[in-house]
Amino acid sequence: MPGALPVLNRKAVEFATLAAMALNCSINETSIFARKNYFYPDLPKGYQISQYDKPLAEHGFIEVAGDKNGGKKKIGITRVHLEEDAGKSLHEGFPDADEKTAIDLNRAGVPLIEIVSEPDIATPDEAHEYLTRLKEIILYTGVSDCNMEEGSLRCDANISVRPRSQKELGTKTEIKNVNSFRFIREALVYEIARQIEVIDGGGKIAQETRLYNSNEGKTYSMRSKEQAHDYRYFPEPDLLPLVVDEKWKAEITKTLPELPEARRARLVREYGITEYDAQVLTVSKSLADQFEAAAKAARNPKRVANLVQSELMGRLKARDAEIEQSPISMKGVAASADLVESGAISGKMLKDLYDLCFERNKDFPEVYDEEGRPQQSSDTSALEKIIDEIVAANPKQLEQYRAGKKTVIGFFVGQVMKASKGQANPQLVNELLSRKLA
Repeated sequence: MPGALPVLNRKAVEFATLAAMALNCSINETSIFARKNYFYPDLPKGYQISQYDKPLAEHGFIEVAGDKNGGKKKIGITRVHLEEDAGKSLHEGFPDADEKTAIDLNRAGVPLIEIVSEPDIATPDEAHEYLTRLKEIILYTGVSDCNMEEGSLRCDANISVRPRSQKELGTKTEIKNVNSFRFIREALVYEIARQIEVIDGGGKIAQETRLYNSNEGKTYSMRSKEQAHDYRYFPEPDLLPLVVDEKWKAEITKTLPELPEARRARLVREYGITEYDAQVLTVSKSLADQFEAAAKAARNPKRVANLVQSELMGRLKARDAEIEQSPISMKGVAASADLVESGAISGKMLKDLYDLCFERNKDFPEVYDEEGRPQQSSDTSALEKIIDEIVAANPKQLEQYRAGKKTVIGFFVGQVMKASKGQANPQLVNELLSRKLA
């Protein structure tokens, strides 16, 4: 803040270094803080403390899906540097004539890292994939909660177009303050089309900063974009050079967790699940931790993975809820998987119990107890009695089956399951029906 001497936050340096390591960057032993001078209403002292020519870390990369054949593409990371946050401008009514702007200075001076990527991203979908992988990695490190709505993750996207086969990049525009990955993709789609239209019409692209209006699906010019020399960088006189020596670097390295890609490969190897399963189950560190705890306790880890995707995720999506908000815990999924695995309950019974869990907002073991711990019926004589009644009541379907339409057995299976309130053992029902209908 104006008039206050800056003090470097040791934990912020450790977090920044940890993030840079997770992004495959080289950590520079010595980095320099600089003053970035510019006038903007949310920067009352007229400069921002940042890093310029000697940043904390450089030359990293993130791997994203490169093609439909499972190939990978590296998106280079130019640098990871430390800087202080500025205030926040709140634009109401933009871009209307009666627009009002308010300034929130509460976050000014808070430490942050800026991650600058190389111009390797070719499409809006690739940008979305890059941001998804980036957020995933940062969440695993614990460096940030990456909440875009609260501003703890923000993205500025630079876009330029060029004729096919031309090597030089075109003039770029910057889109700022987009608060979701979906809107970033939409903004990129619009801005690419806008630039092409301008160039095809004989115009020139102005280097500027633009805002995206998600209601209209359009970008609007906000201000002209400065060049690096316009900021008149010079070393920050109140902060010494930052030295992250080998000893400190080694201490930080010890706190680096197993990262998403490495964890996916291990889950596939150790639990026999598919790469797609591993992708879904490692979307957050907490989910991956819960899955591993459940998989270690379950009879069949693959069944646990299948239930998460087939039964849990669909219900959560219908609720527009995240896995952390699921009434069924991973222990609950493991318990239900074991019951199906042992033949104690059928798939139909499991679905009904999961529906009750979501209706009552309770975990699986609790609902299973409340329902009297229902068991799948393998009582042959009881099932034969039900089958005899259903066959007698449906002579037309029996005639079709005996005339060669074998698919009609599915009708009889359904009727038996309905009559047994879903508690009949489907495999046994099929066997008994095959004999009775012959």
